[in-house]
Amino acid sequence: MTLDFGGTSDGALGGAGTDLIKDSSTADFGADVIEASRDCLVLVDFWAAWCGPCKQLTPVLESVVTSYQGKVRLVKVDVDAHPAIAGQLRIQSLPTVYAFRNGQPLDGFMGAQPESGIREFIDRLLGPEEEAAVDETLAAANEALEAGDLQSAAQVFATILQSDGQHPEALAGLAKCYLESGDTERAKQTIELVPPDNRDVPSVASVLANLELAENAPASGELAALDSRVAANPADLDARLELSIAAAAAGDKQRAVDELIEIFRRDRNWNDEAARKQLVKFFEAWGPKDPLTLEGRRRLSSLMFA
Repeated sequence: MTLDFGGTSDGALGGAGTDLIKDSSTADFGADVIEASRDCLVLVDFWAAWCGPCKQLTPVLESVVTSYQGKVRLVKVDVDAHPAIAGQLRIQSLPTVYAFRNGQPLDGFMGAQPESGIREFIDRLLGPEEEAAVDETLAAANEALEAGDLQSAAQVFATILQSDGQHPEALAGLAKCYLESGDTERAKQTIELVPPDNRDVPSVASVLANLELAENAPASGELAALDSRVAANPADLDARLELSIAAAAAGDKQRAVDELIEIFRRDRNWNDEAARKQLVKFFEAWGPKDPLTLEGRRRLSSLMFA
């Protein structure tokens, strides 16, 4: 199966549409602000050509809004050319910025603001509602993924990435779709887009662990050769470790767990606890709900606390 959503190989996962920043008028205010705010947060910048602070604020506003990649739009209104809206909202000084959602003004500020202040203003208004919406979308995508509907899952993950191109869980989900479809290279390109400080997110760690397993896929005859080595010398722990990794890469999770548990049973401290550490990698790759993860954890615990 081939999944192709474009942009994952070079980081271009969506972006701003042509209406992200626009000038408006009295006639168009209803469509540009009132209606548009039912889909996302809309900032309205009331300005005038003679206003010095306006010239300072507007470029910063445009830069900040663009960085939110579609979560926020900016509408600019020249109060000299279109005084009616400013009069209705009782604009008394310039620049003034109002934020609209669901057709209603929420909050605002006056005067030029630094970038950090504008971001704080936007983040506060997006707040828990935005996070809840993303969480709900992620849950739907993961449900489709667990059901084996890779195409639907990938489309939903890609939708999240259109708004936030570095969302770690959405990138991990899309990478997992590629992995399950057999496209290891595309999975690697996608997961590399996760920022370094988010590499320890469980879903990201799982994909990275699975990629490591895929890279260790055994060559033809390797499993049989390792099996022979272990049969000839059951105390060859190096061979058992290699056999476990090769078995996991080949999809034989049971054999992978069995060999590591046997190493741990024989010598739990061998090679700086290599067996336990490799089991933890498998658990990360397979996820906490996988039957072999549950079995492996139970068997490991019973040996550790025997």
